[in-house]
Amino acid sequence: MRASIPLYFSKNPSVSAGFEPTNIASKGLNPQTPSHPLPFRLQPCSTNQLQCRKLLRVLSYGLLGASGCGKTTLLSCIVGRRRLNTGEIHVLGGKPGTKGSGVPGKRVGYMPQEIALYGEFSIKETMMYFGWIFGMSTQEICERLNFLLNFLDLPSENRLVKNLSGGQQRRVSFSVALMHDPELLILDEPTVGVDPLLRQSIWNHLVQITKDGNKTVIITTHYIEEARQAHTIGLMRSGRLLAEESPQRLLTIYSCQSLEEVFLKLSRKQGNSNTNIPELNFSNNISLASLNWARKGDPVYVTEESGVVGLNFHQSKEVLIQDNANGVGRYEMNGKAHGIGESTMDCDDCGSFADCCNLTTPGKMKALLQKNFLRMWRNVGVMLFIFALPVMQVILFCLAIGRDPSGLHLGIVNHELNSTTQDCPVMGNCSFHLLSCQYLQYLKNSTIIKDYYDTTENALDAVRSGNAWGVLYFTENFTDALVARMGLGQYADEETLDQSEIRVWLDMSNQQIGLMLNRDIQFSYRDFAQNLLESCEYNPKLADIPIQQEDAGPQHSEQNDEEPRHIKANYELRPRDVIRPPKRYEANLFENPIYGSNEPSFTDFVAPGVILTIVFFLAVALTSSALIIERTEGLLDRSWVAGVTPFEILFSHVMTQFVVMCGQTALVLIFMILVFGVQCKGDIVSVVVLTILQGLCGMCFGKFTYTT
Repeated sequence: MRASIPLYFSKNPSVSAGFEPTNIASKGLNPQTPSHPLPFRLQPCSTNQLQCRKLLRVLSYGLLGASGCGKTTLLSCIVGRRRLNTGEIHVLGGKPGTKGSGVPGKRVGYMPQEIALYGEFSIKETMMYFGWIFGMSTQEICERLNFLLNFLDLPSENRLVKNLSGGQQRRVSFSVALMHDPELLILDEPTVGVDPLLRQSIWNHLVQITKDGNKTVIITTHYIEEARQAHTIGLMRSGRLLAEESPQRLLTIYSCQSLEEVFLKLSRKQGNSNTNIPELNFSNNISLASLNWARKGDPVYVTEESGVVGLNFHQSKEVLIQDNANGVGRYEMNGKAHGIGESTMDCDDCGSFADCCNLTTPGKMKALLQKNFLRMWRNVGVMLFIFALPVMQVILFCLAIGRDPSGLHLGIVNHELNSTTQDCPVMGNCSFHLLSCQYLQYLKNSTIIKDYYDTTENALDAVRSGNAWGVLYFTENFTDALVARMGLGQYADEETLDQSEIRVWLDMSNQQIGLMLNRDIQFSYRDFAQNLLESCEYNPKLADIPIQQEDAGPQHSEQNDEEPRHIKANYELRPRDVIRPPKRYEANLFENPIYGSNEPSFTDFVAPGVILTIVFFLAVALTSSALIIERTEGLLDRSWVAGVTPFEILFSHVMTQFVVMCGQTALVLIFMILVFGVQCKGDIVSVVVLTILQGLCGMCFGKFTYTT
C-alpha cells in the first residue's frame, strides 16, 4: 500500500494538500539556478487556503507548452537536478535527494530531451550500465532487454548506439527509462524529431502501462494535438500554467475544435491580463472553513490567493490539513485522521542505518568502471592520447633537448700551413713538427666542422654573417714558439709567449653553443698536450693546471689504491678518437664529484621535471575532458537522476585514472631509463611512487578545473 504524499504550495508549512499517485509536491516554490532565473514564476498562497489535488493512480499527464516555457526546468526540479531558493518539493513521499526518497534513484524513470547515451556503447552495454545502477541483476537485465528489444522493434543488441538512426536512438533512450519498471515515469519531449509512426507507438505504450502497470507518466511536449491521449494535460506558457484538465473537457469548456485553439485563446487572455487570470482555470480549491460542504467535482475559479498561478486541483479522498498540535497530519474526507508515519512506502533504498553508511554499491561501481574503461578502449583518439602522447613527448625531449649540437662550423686560420686547402699531415709519436695540426686533430669531429680561411678578416666575416660559430688563429711560428715556451719557462720573452698562443673569437649570441665550444677547445688542448708529453716520455702532469680536487666519495682509499682514483676517471673525459696513454701517466684536473659526473648531461638534469610534467598534465587533461564529455553528452545528468552520487562518479574516475596513470608511468620510465639511458641512481620504487603521487595531484587539479 503506497502512501499518500503531501503537495505543498504555501510558504506556511501548515498549509498543505494531498497528491497521491505522482507524489509531486511543492511548498512556496521558487526555483533556483546559480546565475539565471527560471523561465516560470510561482507565487505563494495565503495561509487560509487549502489546495488539494487528486490524480488517478492510473494516469498519464501531459505538460504542453512552447520551447523555453519552463517544462524542462520544472521536471529538473522534480527529479532533483535543480534546487529551490524557497519552498519545498516532495516526490514519492520525500524530498528529492534525501535518503530513502528514491529520487534521484530507481523509483523514477527519466528520459531527457537529448539522447543522453554514450555512442560507443552497444544497446546491450547501455542497458547493462543503467540496469546495474538501478540494482538489477544481470539475469533480470537480460530478460528485460529481450522484452524491450521486441516491444520497441530495436535492432540487434550488439549494435553501437552511434550507428543507429535518430528514431532508433530515441527508442533506446526510451527503453532505458523503462528498464527498471519505475513507479513514476518522466519523459521530457520524447517525440521530438521522430516519425509519426514511432510517435504513435510511444503514446500507445504509455497508455498501455498506465492502464495495466499501475504507473504514473508525466510527459512534456510542444505538439499539442498528440497530447489528446493523455488523461490530463497542462498548458504552460511563459512559466505559468494556464489550464489543467482533460483534453475533451478543455475543448468543451472553451468551445474549440482543437487544443491549438484552446491554447491560443488562453495565451491571448494571459497577454491581456498578465497578473490576474481567474477565468482560465477550473479548480477545487477548498478553504478550511468550507471543507465540510465542498462537493466533489464542483468547479471553483482560481484566484490570486490560490498560490501557484494557473494551477488546477482536483478534490482528493485523502488530503493534508493543518493540525495545531502535531503540525501536518493526514485526514480522509470523512474526517478520520491518520498519521503520516502510519503509511508505508514501496522503496527499496529505504534501508537501515547501516545501509545509510554505505557510500556506494557494487552494482554502481561495476557500471561506472566498465563505462570508463570501455569509453577509453573504444576511442582510438583517447587511447593514442593516453599512451602514445607521453611516449612521443619523451622521444622528442630526449632527441632534441640536452644533447650536444653537431655540425658546428669553426673557422681555422693556420699560418703554419702554406695553403688553406692543404690538409694537416699525420704526425708520428713525439713529433714537434706542425703542432697546430696535431692540436686540430683533437677537436671533436662529431661536433665541429673545420673551415679553413687564409686571413683572419675572412674568418671573422664568416662569423658575422652566421656561417661560423668561432675562429681559431695560429701564428706562423706557433710550433717553435710553443716548444721554446715549454723549454725556457720563466725566461721566455714576450714575443715567444705571443707567438705560442692560440687566439679564439667566439659567437656568444647563443650562450649554450658558445660555452660548449669554449669547453671543447680547452679540453682538446689539454688532451693534446698530455699525449704529446706522454709520447716523449715526459710527465703529463706538466700540462695540467696545478689544482687537484680530492674525491670525498667512500670509494677512495689513500692506502690501498695504487692507482689514484682521478686517473681512472680521466678516461671518461677523453674524446673517443684519442688514443689514451697508460694510466700511470694520466692526470686530471678534478677528481670524481661527490654527486653527478664530470661531464654532466642537461638531459639527466631536466628529465625528472619532464617526467612529472608529462604525467601531471596528462592526468589533468584526461580527467577534466572525461567529465566534460559526459556532461556535454547528457550522460552525467542522466546517471545522477538514476541515483549515482557525485562521490561515486569521482571515485570511479579516480580508480580508472589510477590504472591508466600506472601504465603511463611505466611507459615514460621505460623509455627514459632503458631506451635513452637517462641515469637513475636512486631507488626506482621511490621514483614510481613520486610519479604516481604527482599524477594524483593532476587528477585533483583536473576535477577542480571541471568544477570551475
